[in-house]
Amino acid sequence: MKKVLTVLLILACCLPAAIAAKDSFEEIIKPIFQQSCVKCHGENGKVKGKLNLLEIKSRDQLLGDAERIERIMIAIEDGDMPPEKEPPLSVKKRDLLISRLDEDLKKALEQNTVEARTAIRRMNRFQYANAVQDLLDLKVSVYPLPEKMMRDRSGYFNRAIKGGMPDSLTVSSRSLGKSGLIEPRLSGVGPFPQDLRAEHGYDNQADHLSLSPLLMEAFFKLSRTIVTSSTFGPKTVGIWKGFFQAPPEEEDLEKVLAARLKPFLTRAFRRPVKKETLKRYRSHAISSLKKGATFEETMKDVVSAVLASPRFIYLYDALGEQEEALAGEALLASRLSFFLWGSLPDEELLELARTGRLSDPRVLDGQLDRMLSDPKLKRFCDSFPTQWLQLDRIISSVPDEKTYPDFYYAPPSYRTTMDMMMEPLLLFETVLLEDRPVLDFIDANYTYRSARLRKWLGEEPGGKIGGPVSMQFSRQALSDRRQGGMITNSAVMTMTSGPHETKPITRGAWLAGVIFNSPPPPPPADVPPLPAVEKEDVGLTLRQRFSAHRERADCAGCHEKLDPLGFALENFDPVGRWRTDYKSGLRVDSAGVLFRRHEFGDVIEFKDAILKEKERFVRALGGHMLTFALGRELVPADSPALDEIAKKVSAQEYRMKALIKAVVQSEPFLGKSSKLTLQPKPSKP
Repeated sequence: MKKVLTVLLILACCLPAAIAAKDSFEEIIKPIFQQSCVKCHGENGKVKGKLNLLEIKSRDQLLGDAERIERIMIAIEDGDMPPEKEPPLSVKKRDLLISRLDEDLKKALEQNTVEARTAIRRMNRFQYANAVQDLLDLKVSVYPLPEKMMRDRSGYFNRAIKGGMPDSLTVSSRSLGKSGLIEPRLSGVGPFPQDLRAEHGYDNQADHLSLSPLLMEAFFKLSRTIVTSSTFGPKTVGIWKGFFQAPPEEEDLEKVLAARLKPFLTRAFRRPVKKETLKRYRSHAISSLKKGATFEETMKDVVSAVLASPRFIYLYDALGEQEEALAGEALLASRLSFFLWGSLPDEELLELARTGRLSDPRVLDGQLDRMLSDPKLKRFCDSFPTQWLQLDRIISSVPDEKTYPDFYYAPPSYRTTMDMMMEPLLLFETVLLEDRPVLDFIDANYTYRSARLRKWLGEEPGGKIGGPVSMQFSRQALSDRRQGGMITNSAVMTMTSGPHETKPITRGAWLAGVIFNSPPPPPPADVPPLPAVEKEDVGLTLRQRFSAHRERADCAGCHEKLDPLGFALENFDPVGRWRTDYKSGLRVDSAGVLFRRHEFGDVIEFKDAILKEKERFVRALGGHMLTFALGRELVPADSPALDEIAKKVSAQEYRMKALIKAVVQSEPFLGKSSKLTLQPKPSKP
């Protein structure tokens, strides 16, 4: 009897919640869909974005697809639904709808059972070079890396880790894909082709880092080239004496080999090496020595085999060796080091993983502090911000030489873009190393500029204009809020423009993808380019010339989202200089509404509008960082983690290191189960 009463009591408690959930669909979600959405998503066979809302007849059907719920939420939050031509939802009704959909998304994720994991993937060439350098303690680079867009020429970074960024520093850039300077490196060693960036983000994504037989062969040839380089020796290899140098004849060779190979293989493979693996490498070395090879030659062969081994090249999200009780700890150490250092875990991380202590929250927090104070953090700055900001696009920016002759300087292949792209990278490092709020990426009252860049932007140079190889940058305060931050710097303005005029849609797409992590779908293949300015167009602004594109039904949706973003930056010309009027004399119109919610009249008010949505920006930046850290595209199952990241960061004054720690402390990063239903990926509504 007592058990029956307990069951009835539980049912009585749960029933109101169940009824409320059902009522929220019948009384809130479904009526709004019917009133504002089905006209484009279901009625008369019209299914925009392959989303038919008329098919969702009950809450259970809604809960059957978590990704669909998330897509609907994003479209409503971004102001894409309902479209501009339809009556807008009131703020109260929209917030209520988002709240109910958010609850349903969490419920949908609870009900699903498929785990989201990063697929096995190989290192990209940036990570491979770092890993080889750390494993062998090389005093030189393995091979040149053009993707490193900014090089420290004054040693400022190591000092800044401890005491903040200096007032002046010297950096060098790269010119059109070539190294800015030939750095000390292993002679005769060249990298394999640069890894492609995934459509959804970065060049370390699992779905783009497969290993074909041809590439496997390339890795083997590369490993041989490394150990046979004429400069591979005692002066360049830090572990030379303890690893390559022959032991005294009286020592037991098998014991010497085991003592040298065990820590080396453990570091290379990022987990305790198994006895049979150690035995296999040791036996190979002994066999080589018996055949007459020198000790040095033998150990070089061993290193070559390790550097070409799948155990070294592959990064794992899960190990097949389930008998290893501490496998999760080893994976965490590797995930952590490749995220922040772009390389192997060091001995301290491996030891904490081996003893099962790394995942302890206090230990992990301490390790994060240590890693964020290590010079190897420069590798994070060399990889994440350039890809997050898509700065590689600036290399192909070619403003018209007749219109902007001062953009190019001797030799003509050198462009002012080389100075431009340093500014956002130095801002990123300042925010990171001084642990400033990430909101500085939107609106900062300081920056770093070279004399050439100051002159370009109409300021007094205040120093000697140097050459393209080494550039002196100085920190300066900004009182004009039109400047400062990432979104209005000249690098972004130039790389999102054409040779003759700005591209508001390109700028809008950059803002949508980079700042809000909500990139638009590719445009239809048959969209014609914007017509060149003709005589009859002289009286039209760029915004008016775009009106024809907005009339196309398949273009209107994206224009509604991107136009307010892109035209907010229209006061910046194709090379990042401020203007109030077009050359025709017409006034630039940069007014708009952000997310159908925040009106703005100029770029300063636009920044204010973004800052009103700062939680959205922080969540988006957290999403970018989590994608980079995990090596995979995020899925609806990651949504609760992003909410938690944004919550933690907002509670800590939006500090950069708080964001990094929140990403590392998230369930997806820690390797805890993320559940979702795998659905065919539909287009955005």
